[in-house]
Amino acid sequence: MNGWREAMEAALYGPDGFYRTQSPRRHFRTSVHASSLFAEAVARLLREVDDALGKPAQLDFVDMGAGDGALAEGVLEALPEQVRRRVLATAVEVAPRPSRTVTGLVWTTEPPERVTGLIFANEWLDNVPLDVVVRTPDGPRLVLVDASGTERLGPEPAEADLAWLARWWPHGDRAEIGRTRDAAWTALVGRLDAGVAVAADYAHTAATRRPTLTAYRDGLLTSPTPDGTCDLTAHVALDSAAAAAQTASNPPAPPARPPTPDRQASAPDCQADSGSVGAPDDAAPGYVSRNGGAVPPGARSAGGTAAEAASRGVAEAGGVPATASPRTPLATVRTTQRAALRALGVTGVRPPRELAVADPRAYLRSLARAGECAELTDPGGLGGFGWLMQSRGVCLDGFGEAEPRATAAHGLTG
Repeated sequence: MNGWREAMEAALYGPDGFYRTQSPRRHFRTSVHASSLFAEAVARLLREVDDALGKPAQLDFVDMGAGDGALAEGVLEALPEQVRRRVLATAVEVAPRPSRTVTGLVWTTEPPERVTGLIFANEWLDNVPLDVVVRTPDGPRLVLVDASGTERLGPEPAEADLAWLARWWPHGDRAEIGRTRDAAWTALVGRLDAGVAVAADYAHTAATRRPTLTAYRDGLLTSPTPDGTCDLTAHVALDSAAAAAQTASNPPAPPARPPTPDRQASAPDCQADSGSVGAPDDAAPGYVSRNGGAVPPGARSAGGTAAEAASRGVAEAGGVPATASPRTPLATVRTTQRAALRALGVTGVRPPRELAVADPRAYLRSLARAGECAELTDPGGLGGFGWLMQSRGVCLDGFGEAEPRATAAHGLTG
């Protein structure tokens, strides 16, 4: 038996793993496949990033966990030609790439080392393997599991995992340790020279934590079985991931030297807050934290995906390494998909009834798009997903803070 992290790693990304041998679209669908409105909104965000960065000669779009490439292709299709010809789109996926070729789209198993533009991770972090613990009278114990899904208690978690639990999941009999997701996200944000990184996923906060590890097979929820035949997924602690990336991008400053008679201390005009990262649970709407930037060294190993590197390296690292960097400070917003898509123009306004008479086909098309918008922004479904947005050199003030709601995981197929 192995811990859940090792079992998920093998079941999802091993030689016979789910993402190497299965068509995920057969088992579940995401916002990308619910409507083309989603890709159009992401394309609109990419254009806003482009404008904010002064229209760089090369504008990157990175689709993490790209699957069949539908999001990257949809974004490219939605861009005006004068923008598209400057875009280098990268689809990051461990599964075999589709046979079709799309101009301007590059397939790879890991993201570019340096990114100027937009990184979009749609339902990616939920598949980064993690460990599960059970709290016993003798303290937390790792849960071990075999390929049939049978579990038993194992050893005590590592000190770094215990620290994560104390900070981010202090209550409940069973918990899922999100430290590997923190490491994967921090490594990804560390590649962002300028622009925005977005993680869109079903998420929970410190106030709504609950065990969520589950599986999808043939469009149906099923018991999590790490045998490679189903998708294994768990909600993401986006608050923890945000804090980890902020901490890595703004390491603690060295202690200040005490003032001397001929060298008096003075307060700077503006001081970054390195003690409070991410949006606090009681943050007022519109809260944006802005801290320093960094590149986490050694967070990724050559020849592997971010998820695989995080799973392999986080235990040895004992945390997320980081070094100081002169990059633009990192800004953070946590919001919901509903709020983010509305800020990007996905409003779902129903067409006027007069259009039904003047142009029935246009009316039906508009009505269908309004229905698709309703699905994407439903606060009890896809609209309740969390969006973690972290940026360098791009203002996020147009995206108000909102906490994700506990939702079902993927949309069911069929």
